[in-house]
Amino acid sequence: MGRAKKAVLAYSGGVDTSVCIPYLKNEWGVEEVITFAADLGQGDELEPIRRKALDSGASQSIVGDLIEPFITEFAFPAIRANALYEGRYPLSTALARPLIARRLVEIAREVGADAVAHGCTGKGNDQVRFDVTIGALAPDLKVLTPAREWGMSREETIAYGERCGIPSPVSKASPYSIDLNLLGRSIEAGPLEDPNVEPPEEIYALTVSVDAAPDQPQVVEIGFEQGNPVSLDGERLDPVSLIRRANDLAGSHGFGRLDMIENRVVGIKSREIYEVPGLLLLIRAHQELESLTLAADVLRSKRQLEQQWADLVYQGLWYGPLKDAVDGFIERTQRTVNGTVRMKLHKGSATVVGRSSATNSLYVPDMATYDAGDRFDHRAAEGFIYVWGLPTRLWAASQRG
Repeated sequence: MGRAKKAVLAYSGGVDTSVCIPYLKNEWGVEEVITFAADLGQGDELEPIRRKALDSGASQSIVGDLIEPFITEFAFPAIRANALYEGRYPLSTALARPLIARRLVEIAREVGADAVAHGCTGKGNDQVRFDVTIGALAPDLKVLTPAREWGMSREETIAYGERCGIPSPVSKASPYSIDLNLLGRSIEAGPLEDPNVEPPEEIYALTVSVDAAPDQPQVVEIGFEQGNPVSLDGERLDPVSLIRRANDLAGSHGFGRLDMIENRVVGIKSREIYEVPGLLLLIRAHQELESLTLAADVLRSKRQLEQQWADLVYQGLWYGPLKDAVDGFIERTQRTVNGTVRMKLHKGSATVVGRSSATNSLYVPDMATYDAGDRFDHRAAEGFIYVWGLPTRLWAASQRG
């Protein structure tokens, strides 16, 4: 692969991505570095980040608002898929990466760049997500990964940046590595690397502690149309506002904290702490509505594919053929996922207390009831059981011989 002339760098303003700018130019001979910082609803003031990129040597520093597509094109499909990696993590960070990578490719086309770059290290998940996505969308673009190849320790990276006039943003009082967007926060590193250490309360920002949560429970009604959340407590909201409101509601009751040992794509285990109050609440509610509106065999098949969908997204295969095929199945199932779910928030928990669908419920009261209105034909059960149990009885008889 030849030397790149112009590169678009995914930029966060942190140590690694800031050092990437002079490193690409000084060590790898890249003539021009253009940075892109994505606004994913993290609430940061992005103007200082934009300025820092320019001060670090970028020829152009671009900030892009990706909040709306992040929710509608990535978060909502994850809700429809009930996507929980390893049954727990709702992919709040992983969902952002294919969107950022897609925008990097678009900017590279717009400015005539021949390369894109990122500051991911060699043992994280994000490097896989960026590299695979870029390779799928623009195989002709070079992918530059200086942080994976420069061989510098954290201290050496900071020192290199200081020699290039980049001040270190690292605070000794805060050793944690945090990723934040509208869907949640991930917290790792520092004392959290010991899986036997309880996370200190200071690391949390989106959720209150169980002790500080209100004593009185709160019931929230969530409305869905074709699997997408559309309303809270009867108020119809746009997708971004709905996520924000769900975060506030669930977080204020201490719901949405995860502490898990996670299996990374590269084969190692890591200890991860997540705050995902709104996203996890919406997935739980969506699961409950599906239990009411999907046929049993569809529901069972979807549960198997949901795990596969979550694995594919976690592993960076958003634009792969298998995920595309699974998307088709999930999309078809969501036509009947219409209705409301009531969830009770209380002291770190979210418990379903009601679900209804005026148009698509498969729960038939006259068939389920045990009172005088029961329409189920109990006498038909005998013949059903005879046929259903026949293979078992035949097998059991063969064993007695």
